Amino acid sequence: MDATSRYEQVRDSGGDDLVLRHAGLVKRIAYHLAARLPATVDVEDLIQAGMVGLLEAGSQYSDDRGASFETYAGIRIRGAMLDEIRKSDWTPRSVHRAYREVSEAIRRIENETGRDARDRDVAEAVGLSMQDYHRVMQDAVRCRLFSLDELAPGQEDGLPGMESETEHPDSAVESEDFRRSLATVIEGLPEREKLVMSLYYEQELNLREIGEVLGVSESRVCQIHGQAMTRTRARLSDWLE
Repeated sequence: MDATSRYEQVRDSGGDDLVLRHAGLVKRIAYHLAARLPATVDVEDLIQAGMVGLLEAGSQYSDDRGASFETYAGIRIRGAMLDEIRKSDWTPRSVHRAYREVSEAIRRIENETGRDARDRDVAEAVGLSMQDYHRVMQDAVRCRLFSLDELAPGQEDGLPGMESETEHPDSAVESEDFRRSLATVIEGLPEREKLVMSLYYEQELNLREIGEVLGVSESRVCQIHGQAMTRTRARLSDWLE
């Protein structure tokens, strides 16, 4: 259903005012996402996708969902924008391949040594110079900024207590188990990687702001973030395979 049809559906159901009052939320989320993505991503495309998400939220929201409309709409808006980004995947295949190779090397090294895999060891294992390894880590962030949302198998944008009415109980249990595993993995990251993850995903600072907090360059933060995401994916490989 296109945006016009969604709007007519919302208007007919009396949700017109509710949607209009939250139109600014779409722009806020779009510009927040755009600041974390390459310049090739058009913010206007994100806004258009977000408006569809907002209209869907207006047609589907009810007070018994256990969250305010703004919270519910924000999830739907962001999900619609991420779907738009995934549909127009601008990530070169070489980036995907290098990312998988590095992730596999981290898993292998940590299984063999029982300690955090060091940058130099991982780079050597995949035959990369340190400069190329750091470039892969930067690409991992620039091309997979929404990867925490993608990590959970079959996970949709939602909140606890807002699951689909048709969700199978086994799926709900698996999702909860996965969230616990993800939290454990993040808690076990090297301190600097854990701090970057916290500032980025919990405090919602951008890479430049995190660099100011840590006293390092934005590109260095990008590398640390990439290492954290790659290590997290490697340690969750049993879930993701």
